[in-house]
Amino acid sequence: MSKIDRLVNIIKKLRAPNGCEWDKKQTHESLIPYLIEETYEVVESIEDKNYNLLKEELGDLLLHVIFQIDIANDNKKFSLNDVIDGICEKLIRRHPHIFYDKKDPRYKEENWEVSKKKEKKRLSVLDGVPKRLPQLIRSSRIQEKAASVGFDWNNKNQVLLKVDEEILELKDAILKNEGIDEEIGDVLFTIVNLSRHLGYDADSSLKKSTEKFSKRFKKIEKDLKTKNIKIEDLSLEELDEIWEKNKYDNQN
Repeated sequence: MSKIDRLVNIIKKLRAPNGCEWDKKQTHESLIPYLIEETYEVVESIEDKNYNLLKEELGDLLLHVIFQIDIANDNKKFSLNDVIDGICEKLIRRHPHIFYDKKDPRYKEENWEVSKKKEKKRLSVLDGVPKRLPQLIRSSRIQEKAASVGFDWNNKNQVLLKVDEEILELKDAILKNEGIDEEIGDVLFTIVNLSRHLGYDADSSLKKSTEKFSKRFKKIEKDLKTKNIKIEDLSLEELDEIWEKNKYDNQN
């Protein structure tokens, strides 16, 4: 018995009539929150370079993949073999220049996004980006797909000018007190575009800044606590002065 067959059999036993009550009542939909959570845990273990934890988290994610397949199999939708065959065929189909000889009629290099659009019968190359993705990631993927067919800025300087333009439009919206929400979105979307042109992931950059803020804020809380000072008792000016000092100390 292969390792994957062992996992399949364990899940089948858990979902059998005399199996685990929780596992038996799960559906494709009920497992969505857990699937998302496990995916984020995989990402976090990669970012932390914790490879022992990554091994464990990939196992948890694999469990959810097999779990979803087993539910589908019970409902006569598709099987594990169908899933494996599907991804194998897709990879070969999208890389004909790797898997076929140049004389083979199937040999043809094609834009990845154009290929996906054809095989999935999509109306747009932008289709297929999940709406539930974190929006910084989703906007970046949308921009990448548009760029793959030539719809993109030529260089980062053009994007910088667009950032300036969008900020001016936001300032104008604030003055008029209308369309602010839309203009904030446009600024964020353009910043994501700038990040992409500079070779950075906007979501990752924002995470680093959020972590930096959180770490600095917690240190201030800790320092004030040792002096028996409540942070809420200080004025904004006092807090700003402490913040700047903490920022300076961290840079030196």
